Amino acid sequence: MQVDVLLGLQWGDEGKGKIVDVLCPQYDLIARFQGGPNAGHTLEFDNKKFVLNTIPSGIFNPKTLNLIGNGVVIDPIIIKRELDNLRAAGFDPVGAGKLVLARKAHLILPTHQLLDAASESKMGSSKIGSTLKGIGPTYMDKTGRNGLRVGDTTLPDFKERYEKLKEKHLNILAHYGEIPDFKEREEAFLAAIEFIKTIPHVDSEHLVNQYLKDGKKVLAEGAQGTLLDIDFGSYPFVTSSNTTTAGACTGLGIAPNKIGKVFGIFKAYCTRVGGGPFPTELEDETGEKLRQLGHEFGATTGRARRTGWIDLPALKYAIMLNGVTELIMMKADVLDTFDKIYACTHYKYDGEVIDYMPYDINTIKPEPILEELEGWKQDLTGIRNPEEVPTALKNYIAYLEKILEVPIRFLSVGPDRTQTIELHA
Repeated sequence: MQVDVLLGLQWGDEGKGKIVDVLCPQYDLIARFQGGPNAGHTLEFDNKKFVLNTIPSGIFNPKTLNLIGNGVVIDPIIIKRELDNLRAAGFDPVGAGKLVLARKAHLILPTHQLLDAASESKMGSSKIGSTLKGIGPTYMDKTGRNGLRVGDTTLPDFKERYEKLKEKHLNILAHYGEIPDFKEREEAFLAAIEFIKTIPHVDSEHLVNQYLKDGKKVLAEGAQGTLLDIDFGSYPFVTSSNTTTAGACTGLGIAPNKIGKVFGIFKAYCTRVGGGPFPTELEDETGEKLRQLGHEFGATTGRARRTGWIDLPALKYAIMLNGVTELIMMKADVLDTFDKIYACTHYKYDGEVIDYMPYDINTIKPEPILEELEGWKQDLTGIRNPEEVPTALKNYIAYLEKILEVPIRFLSVGPDRTQTIELHA
């Protein structure tokens, strides 16, 4: 058996949570492999809506185990709140034994959030657009070999370890100026630490590999998107982890030859949150129309997303990096009312026409070269079968498949799990 991987191919917010929810009945284990509570995976079914920040999106399937892997950074306060909300809605993953935490996953401290806010504030107009969840500073402590991990919470000297790391953070914060009061959040953090002790802790690398050895099916769930990858994204306007397929290997403890299918998710257009380059961005009425029709506001932060036409050079780049075997197109219904839609096929960049993402995309802005395509001018939200897909949309799908050289297996025509059409078995 091999681990299938599902991840985003754009700047995040592609709709990964919904598709994990759709696919999870086929899997025995759903495993988040990177990122933190800056993720906002939205799931809708039975006239209910849920937004998951840290918990894997297979949590509503009664037969699937969900793992938060070692590559994830965990805020105990947020995960406790998520689970409290699920219990209030009639779901109890911990009581049902459907959620486990990797011992090697790192913890987000209250002072990590203070460092995040202080650093972002100091950057002024050059700010990255951080969600201020403390994720970047937590990954910095991880690579600096100072971090606290889930497994540390059960050690007798955990409090001493916590105080030592907190003191380090306070010394850094003193250089930024006045240190905000965080006593209330610290109390909540320490209480939440006691709570996460009640969630089973596992060695994720052994768990995942044992599942494979036993012939069970595993799906690795990514967060954010490929173009936010710390190495291959639009640096420095990126996240703090590896959002690509390679991140599943290090974020769960699996060998590269254990990777099976790679599901790449993208929107029928493009969005981005925060700062950084966005070649196809539409800062006009069309962009606002996309934003409103697509409800393009962050599920976690509420921030308005920047919007634009689909960027094919960027998509081809993401497909290459991830080894994508199957594509999933989301939010086609958002384009229902457009007479014409557009796709960026090349960039004008530094006096040349190119079809790839250049290294210095920040200081030299690529100008998109757009190709015009016919819109379908039809409400897609009620269709459920491939035969009902309008001809103009079939043409758009065929156009994308030819350029991207990967089949589009699923088409999403609305937020509910039932609004998902399988185009290729």
